[in-house]
Amino acid sequence: MAETARSFADLAKLRPAQPTAPEVEPRQPKVDALGRAYATGRRKTAVARVWVKPGSGRFTVNGKPMPEYFARPTLQMIINQAFDVLDRRGHYDVMCTVTGGGLSGQAGAVRHGISRALVNFDPNLRPVLKAGGFLTRDDRQVERKKYGKRKARRSFQFSKR
Repeated sequence: MAETARSFADLAKLRPAQPTAPEVEPRQPKVDALGRAYATGRRKTAVARVWVKPGSGRFTVNGKPMPEYFARPTLQMIINQAFDVLDRRGHYDVMCTVTGGGLSGQAGAVRHGISRALVNFDPNLRPVLKAGGFLTRDDRQVERKKYGKRKARRSFQFSKR
């Protein structure tokens, strides 16, 4: 080093200019040739493959209409939460296939898949869905059963006699 700094002011002069952040490209929509956005959603042991495209609000799950497959109103509410937050219910046609788990896990997987597919279709929706917690994968699993126990933690009933 040819120059020596004698004070902090001299040291500041030796420092190079502030580095500029690299240019980040804005997110691009990921849409296939048919105009659909695809995403996978997961919850517990359920996996949902979801395709979203603009349309009249037709919603099919494993070839059946959504209210027929998910008969409980609470499950339908869970699935439609992403559309309700965005105020876009009825703007998209959704087609999904779900495997594994029970109905509750499948509904959570479909919601996760819909949210991710909407972000792939329109990246500007990401901040709203992220703030609502719809893009976070809920990774909780059922705890395994241990030997000597009735369930994962529940012991057999104790009897003194």
